[in-house]
Amino acid sequence: MTRDAAARIHPTSVVSGEVELAAGVEVGPLCLLDGKIRLGARTRLIGHVTILGVTELGAENVLHPGAVIGDEPQDLTYTGGARSVKIGDRNIFREYSTVHRGSERGDVTIMGDGNFMMQNAHVAHDCRIGNSTIIAGGALLAGWVELGDRALVSGNCVVHQYTRIGRLAMMRGLSRTSRDVPPFCIMDGTHTLRGINVVGLKRAGISSKSIHALRHAFAALFGTRQNLKLAIERLEKSGDLAPEVIEMVDFIRASKRGVAFGPLDSRSDSESSEDG
Repeated sequence: MTRDAAARIHPTSVVSGEVELAAGVEVGPLCLLDGKIRLGARTRLIGHVTILGVTELGAENVLHPGAVIGDEPQDLTYTGGARSVKIGDRNIFREYSTVHRGSERGDVTIMGDGNFMMQNAHVAHDCRIGNSTIIAGGALLAGWVELGDRALVSGNCVVHQYTRIGRLAMMRGLSRTSRDVPPFCIMDGTHTLRGINVVGLKRAGISSKSIHALRHAFAALFGTRQNLKLAIERLEKSGDLAPEVIEMVDFIRASKRGVAFGPLDSRSDSESSEDG
């Protein structure tokens, strides 16, 4: 074990010889660190935390009791290969949240900076989590899911493997999706888009002009069920597009699973997009 002199380990914790602890790391009581593990400066394990495998966490992460990072993927094809987890800085892992290592067909599960995983949330093997996301209590992200920066997955949501959730998108509580959710959109029910995430956009500093353009684009693309490829072509012919609209269109074009649908009912996005 490589341990900076400023790191502190509670005497009831078990830390294997391959673990590297940077300055200011705190390992609380009854933790288990077993594997080729690196913890960045001032990362804090409050207690009863388990970290396994080939796992790297950056600086100033906080792991609450019961959190498990780097355990084997829930994949029947996994045979114990040296897969890994790589996590950035300033992430919070609340009670019993879990992040699994890469699968036999993958390599590494990645999480960026400033993310917040609430209690019992799960990030499966080979996921790609951006920065400043929120994964609320009981939310389940299956293998290979991509979650864009500042996206919000609300409580008890489920996301199918290989699905992408775009930047600043929001899944409402208890919703589920096996289709990609475009950036800046609100989704509920079963991959049903309801409008633009206006509150999230304002908090992110997106201009009123861009928000107006996104509202217009949403209505053009998802206001009615239609051929999305043709709707995109009509939107592009309508004039100059805001950068955020271009981002949304590019995301849709890159989809392999198909994107979430617009609503069948007549509820407008103005009724739903002001939700937090």
